[in-house]
Amino acid sequence: MSTISATMVKELREATGAGMMDCKEALTRCGGDLQKSIEFLRKKGLATAKKRAGRATSAGVICSYVHTGGKIGVMVEVNCETDFVAKTDAFQEFAKNMAMHVAATNPVSVRPEDVPEEIIAKEKEIYKAQAAELGKPDPVAEKIAEGKLNKFFKDNCLLTQPYVRDPNLTVQDVLNELIGKIGENITIRRFVRYQLGEE
Repeated sequence: MSTISATMVKELREATGAGMMDCKEALTRCGGDLQKSIEFLRKKGLATAKKRAGRATSAGVICSYVHTGGKIGVMVEVNCETDFVAKTDAFQEFAKNMAMHVAATNPVSVRPEDVPEEIIAKEKEIYKAQAAELGKPDPVAEKIAEGKLNKFFKDNCLLTQPYVRDPNLTVQDVLNELIGKIGENITIRRFVRYQLGEE
């Protein structure tokens, strides 16, 4: 097995933001393979996120972002377990990036279960009508509508959207990585997005 050099650890730290010991462990377990080590750390972050999911998040920040030109403004509330974590650079940066992401992508809600019933009903009606236009029988139209609705959730709910700064990851992936790195439960509670001239 190849020896793990300080350069390899540094490279992995820069790629993931994980701690030095975590990077060393990942590289050792993955035989020095950088891509496998990144994947290993991602899975570890996911495991930590699942373990911490039930913990109360009563601290945090409300972060605002106004897009250049002042035509779009966003406020996002991101919660964590302690004030100590809320004040860290990594947490503050995550909250700021979420506000910028919301400004860029205009999601409907934080998660699929938060999408208002009337929006779901309207979208489903449109998808079923489109399928009927193509001459699809009702049961088939229903299945097509369900599939399109799942894609709608993926594209329009904050946590399932591709992250604007790295479209290979979803916002949930980025959140899981931060939970893994910080070691506290973190939640994106809510957001509001204003666009000039829109209700």
